Amino acid sequence: MAKALEGVRVVDMTHVQSGPSTTQILAWLGADVIKVEAPGRGDITRGQLRDVPDADSLYFTMLNCNKRSITVNMKSDQGKDVFTRLVQEADLLVENFGPGVMDRFGFSWERLQELNERLIYASIKGFGPGRYADLKAYEVVAQAMGGAMSTTGFEDGPPTATGAQIGDSGSGIHLVAGILAALYQRTHTGRGQRVMVAMQDAVLNLCRVKLRDQQRLTHGPLAEYPNKTFDDEVPRSGNASGGGQPGWAVRCAPGGPNDYVYIVVQPVGWKPITELIGRPELADDPEWATPEARVARLDKVFSLIEEWTSGLTKWEVMDRLNAHDIPCGPILSTKELIADPTLAELGTVVEVDHPERGSFKTVGCPLRLSDSPVEVERSPLLGEHTEEVLGALGYAPQEIEELRGAGAL
Repeated sequence: MAKALEGVRVVDMTHVQSGPSTTQILAWLGADVIKVEAPGRGDITRGQLRDVPDADSLYFTMLNCNKRSITVNMKSDQGKDVFTRLVQEADLLVENFGPGVMDRFGFSWERLQELNERLIYASIKGFGPGRYADLKAYEVVAQAMGGAMSTTGFEDGPPTATGAQIGDSGSGIHLVAGILAALYQRTHTGRGQRVMVAMQDAVLNLCRVKLRDQQRLTHGPLAEYPNKTFDDEVPRSGNASGGGQPGWAVRCAPGGPNDYVYIVVQPVGWKPITELIGRPELADDPEWATPEARVARLDKVFSLIEEWTSGLTKWEVMDRLNAHDIPCGPILSTKELIADPTLAELGTVVEVDHPERGSFKTVGCPLRLSDSPVEVERSPLLGEHTEEVLGALGYAPQEIEELRGAGAL
């Protein structure tokens, strides 16, 4: 069965996380992703956080599945000639270098358009043009400057980073959307275009409900927040749901660090909750019966629920609440997720064999297309496909050896 992006060739100049997360999704969808790496070292994450001696790290392998790798010395004139030929045969060029790096290589957007007018040039930067344009960006820097940290954590604690990589991988999935739109538009125009995502913009897009609440503050306190006082900024609100229905994480047995269940109390769910916790009289008590009455005492609502949940495991709580269609979710640790049989069956977590490090587990493709199934393949070794790719570009074996001898590969 053909893949959704079969026939699309990607020159992957990305490194670390934000860019590789983009190109990995493209590869999962069937694109031929050719990862261009510096000779000898390659993507810096091959060696970062290494847990197996002399093998690519999980940092690299989990972000570069289904790709091919070639080495090209972009500081060499002969290496630039190889890169030129690659670009001329490509549909996409994706990079996440700092501002100006591609220009310094001699491949500005204008030069790339001259080489291939159909080329789509996609980039992730930390920030858009303006005051922040030249600042270095990392995952948590993007969270800090995109609104996530100021609204994450508890009211009496410091700003807190989220464990989800919304700055890096969040930017990656935004860039995938832009790339797919540009590919579709090219079917009508015949021309490529620039696609850019700023990490700050991506994080802010994911924090839009907090911008919603910033504007609602001008009309008074936010009743669905557990905070007792408000000033002129959206506060950190712990585990409050941030939506129209109140929610909180309540403790379960046996009391370990992740023995919690997150519960959302919808109006229709209040009566069955009162029955489950052994307080059925609260279903009709005017001080508890309506959402308006409960919102003023949410701390007491969840304290009552926690008295019940603390005697049950999170799985028992989940089953009992779901029997009444009450939204809830046990807090799953990374250990539980990586061993979850349901996620393995779905392909959400997959096991992959690697020639140097043995088998490892990684995430599967989160996008599911009925006519484009994904098989997760291992990440490439450094330069593993150099001869294969250059041969397809018309280089003879002797020419490839000469390029290698000259330090171009």
